[in-house]
Amino acid sequence: MIANAASMKLPGHGRLGRVVSSTLFAFGLAMFAVGMPSPGFAQEGDKPVINPAPTVPVEEADLAPLTTVSHGISLYGDLKYGPDFRNFDYVNPDAPKGGTLVQSSIVAFDTLNPFTLKGNAAAGLGLIYDSLMVASADEPFAMYGLIAHSIEVPDDRSFAIFHIDPRARFQDGSEITAEDVVFSYEILVEKGSPVYRQYFSQIEGAEALDELTVKFTFKPGNNRETPMTAAGIGIMPKKFWDGKDFSKTTFELPVGSGAYKVASIEAGRRITYERVKDYWAEDLPVNRGQNNFDTLRYDTYLDFEVQRQAFLAGEYMIRSEHSSRDWNTAYDTPAVERGDIQKQFLPDNLPTGMQAYVMNIRNPLFADRRVRRALQYGLDFQWLNRAMFYGAYSRTDSYFANSELAAKGVPTGDELALLEPYRDQLPPKLFTEPYHQPDFDAPNGRREALREAMTMLNEAGWEVRDKVLVNKETGQPFRFELIIRQPGLEKIALVVKSRLKQLGVQMDIRLIDTGQWVNRIQAFDFEVTTFWWTQSLTPGNEQRVFWSSEAADQQGSRNFAGIKDPVVDAMIENVASANSWNELVAATRALDRVLLWGDYVIPQWYLGGDRMVWWNIFGRPDEVPLKGMSVMRWWIDKDKSAALKMGGF
Repeated sequence: MIANAASMKLPGHGRLGRVVSSTLFAFGLAMFAVGMPSPGFAQEGDKPVINPAPTVPVEEADLAPLTTVSHGISLYGDLKYGPDFRNFDYVNPDAPKGGTLVQSSIVAFDTLNPFTLKGNAAAGLGLIYDSLMVASADEPFAMYGLIAHSIEVPDDRSFAIFHIDPRARFQDGSEITAEDVVFSYEILVEKGSPVYRQYFSQIEGAEALDELTVKFTFKPGNNRETPMTAAGIGIMPKKFWDGKDFSKTTFELPVGSGAYKVASIEAGRRITYERVKDYWAEDLPVNRGQNNFDTLRYDTYLDFEVQRQAFLAGEYMIRSEHSSRDWNTAYDTPAVERGDIQKQFLPDNLPTGMQAYVMNIRNPLFADRRVRRALQYGLDFQWLNRAMFYGAYSRTDSYFANSELAAKGVPTGDELALLEPYRDQLPPKLFTEPYHQPDFDAPNGRREALREAMTMLNEAGWEVRDKVLVNKETGQPFRFELIIRQPGLEKIALVVKSRLKQLGVQMDIRLIDTGQWVNRIQAFDFEVTTFWWTQSLTPGNEQRVFWSSEAADQQGSRNFAGIKDPVVDAMIENVASANSWNELVAATRALDRVLLWGDYVIPQWYLGGDRMVWWNIFGRPDEVPLKGMSVMRWWIDKDKSAALKMGGF
């Protein structure tokens, strides 16, 4: 919702239509006040004679809808920050600038173009591109002006007009114009990753109204979120890409629009960014207290253990630890004991999404839901959590776990109303019992889970012969390959393999490097893999990229499972078109429930926060906002940096 509006107006020539109608109305009121006949009435005796009202010619443009102009826009509710806000509450507006932040990457990059499927892009490239507006971190979904100082939308949000700040500049000093915005949108749709075509699917087109005004027109339907989708497009200079093939990999240093520019690269090994000294937007409210490091560098490590050891040796400065074993055992070092390395678990209140083993149902082996359901038996979460995870995790039981958006119990109220029209296309149990995974800790839980799994496999046409599960008709063994990219996942996979062997299922495990893994999953060239779909507090258009039938055929989309279900498609549209928070909750729970009962994945586990370690050279804001911490709001503390001889001071 637009809030704290600066003005109300009619776009185009609409002001003329408003003046004509309001003048006639005011004139009629004045005549009534002095006892004179108002226009349109002539008195004849005691009976009024009604004459036709005068015709005022009005052009079609004069009938355009009223629009609201504002410094920001939110999905639901009012904006937290008014038009004159100085900075976000969760930053230190007086944070000092300077120093060097070194981070790590696990991908050997071969391109500086992050917008296409080709190649593996270098870490951090998003830092060099600004968008028209930027989201705040302490509201579910609200955006404030960056390249655009204001946004103009009608009540139905059928279009959005962005007014570009005349001070806005690219990193080469050239002006950012409406033509650059149109180019950025069109090149992403035409030659970017298919993800962009999915994500921008509700945008009809973009046009430059003048040098600093750009209009996005949206397709018919509910477009509550679509203006914010357009507002988030990274803006590139059209002249930089003229004569170049946008779809190809490149090592040419790009010209961006953001606070950082690429300073140097060592192909595949290292990329260095430097803060733009004359960055035009440095003191805008949305940037104040952020982008504090003079230099950012990403070093590449192709092995996870080597990456961890490099951190402990002081080769880079901050990391997120994803292994519960290493969190509990790998940081018992003198540097941690002295406080030189800080080690903290930072909880958050965000949906954790779905981390899972993903079955590629494009493969006939996984086409039958009963087979997919039976394979849930392979993950004995309770044992893993005790034996290998130090009891750190909770079982993922929702695509929106750790949030109000997760489906609970059985469907009721508004959620049930959304599901009811599709009752004959959904499993009957979806309406009568909560979704659940096998509980191996229950009395006879393992035996009951095994019996249930074998029953479903038999019903689906499989049987055990000589301890091997085979197709009843063809004799084909049930065998598939799991591809993983982290050595630490192999031990877990071996436990899954042993459980599945009790069903006669043969699972091969292949460890591959991250670059190969990325290429294979983007091309849907796998049978089973692991993936983590992260979610926001306000799900919307991105759900099409994750689960829609159209995305299932688009390489590069996030529909790795290959879901093609008209009920899922309908639920996605309900999410994208929700008009209020309550509608969004009901729609998201309905989508969640349909996905769960499709058994497209074997859900794994979640933590509910971040395990962070960093060298003690930083200053940090006091407040951690709703969406969690970001190192780009930290700064180098000169005294700490000098003491540890790290960070550039």
